[in-house]
Amino acid sequence: MSTSKLKDVIAAGRDGIEIKDRKALSGLMDGLVHEAVFAEEDRRKGLLLLIKEIAKAYGAVPASIQGLYEEMGRNYPGFTVPAMNIRGLTYDSARAVFRKALEKKVGAFIFEIARSEIGYTKQRPLEYSAVVLAAAVREGFQGPVFIQGDHFQLVRKNFLADPAAETGYIKGLIKEAIEAEFYNIDIDSSTLVDLEKPTLKEQQRPNFEKTAELTTLVRELQPKGIEVSVGGEIGEIGKKNSNPDELKAYLDGFRETFRGGRGLSKLSVQTGTSHGGVVLPDGSLAKVKIDFETLRRLSDIARKEYGLSGAVQHGASTLPEEAFHMFPETGTSEVHLATGFQNIIYDSSHLPADFREEVYKFIKSEYAKEKKEDQTEEQFIYSTRKKGFGPLKKNWWDLPEGTKGPIMKELEEKFGLLFDKLKVVNTAEIVRKTVKPTVVKKEIDLSLIG
Repeated sequence: MSTSKLKDVIAAGRDGIEIKDRKALSGLMDGLVHEAVFAEEDRRKGLLLLIKEIAKAYGAVPASIQGLYEEMGRNYPGFTVPAMNIRGLTYDSARAVFRKALEKKVGAFIFEIARSEIGYTKQRPLEYSAVVLAAAVREGFQGPVFIQGDHFQLVRKNFLADPAAETGYIKGLIKEAIEAEFYNIDIDSSTLVDLEKPTLKEQQRPNFEKTAELTTLVRELQPKGIEVSVGGEIGEIGKKNSNPDELKAYLDGFRETFRGGRGLSKLSVQTGTSHGGVVLPDGSLAKVKIDFETLRRLSDIARKEYGLSGAVQHGASTLPEEAFHMFPETGTSEVHLATGFQNIIYDSSHLPADFREEVYKFIKSEYAKEKKEDQTEEQFIYSTRKKGFGPLKKNWWDLPEGTKGPIMKELEEKFGLLFDKLKVVNTAEIVRKTVKPTVVKKEIDLSLIG
């Protein structure tokens, strides 16, 4: 689209953006966000920043979930917040989330992207937040929008080779994310736990000390009026299950080490899942068994003894639908969901077979070296197809509406089911009471508005 049309629906001056025609603005978002994502670099950044300022003027405001999580720490309200990693078709998928949220009056939901996903989906934080906020405007959503950096993880082998460089990378990512208005950040230094040490506290020391260091940076970078929600992690996902003693060793150590103001709002634990699920040789998924009793105990201790919102469950989107009601029943404060949405997109009967084959051909050629000797082709494709979204982003984005529309209907049904099972229906009111978004105005290039 030409941005010249914007001057008819918005006005911009020293006080920021004023919206003159909300309905017409919504109609321009499809073209504006497409142009922003695929423009040349200089223009691209300017357009992404402009979209975010438009969204804030519209009433869709990037926010920290801290206030809600503090309330959950005092008085658990009986729901689990879904945190959704959107890897591909991000604008369309986010629109589907907002449509279902508006229909069911959901306020407690998070859009997130992990360190690894930022790389292979080719969505830097500024793009991700702008695309999500554009989707909010397109669907008429007003209120706090929670955008989260998921698994800002220190990679163990990188850290052991050069601790300063790996820490510096994560610090740079935190700075980039906060600048892009990710006001929720999960720090994962659980990879540094040293099981050779004799006591749990010494095993967890590299984890809680690095989390404290990085949380201090978050507190230094957060804008005035915003308390970024920070999460920690004790159990590397896919490894052995966490236990209460580990939780206490980590949180006690963090309390003693961290001196930078507000501490953690939640804690990710391991209770039996793995990211993406376990793939059988025929490409189907093995059944996942979550230790819900452990999840209950860990959430209980985190809340009652440390004032956190509770425990966080990762890698849950491939669980059977009948398991999701257990998260609110066990007091889980947040659950992370990613691969299940990706599977709906790839496995939809509405995705043209020749397009799917084109993506798989690209994956087999581009990532051939990643195939393990004992993997069947089905296992390799399943575990690697997440990398088909980034390099082929424009191909996905430009699929015809007749293809994308029915796929989004399937996703919308999944979002609705999750909102029901996690009991976040009608949470818009508690979010309104506990979260007061602060609008952080960013400088924009006025020449972009016609």
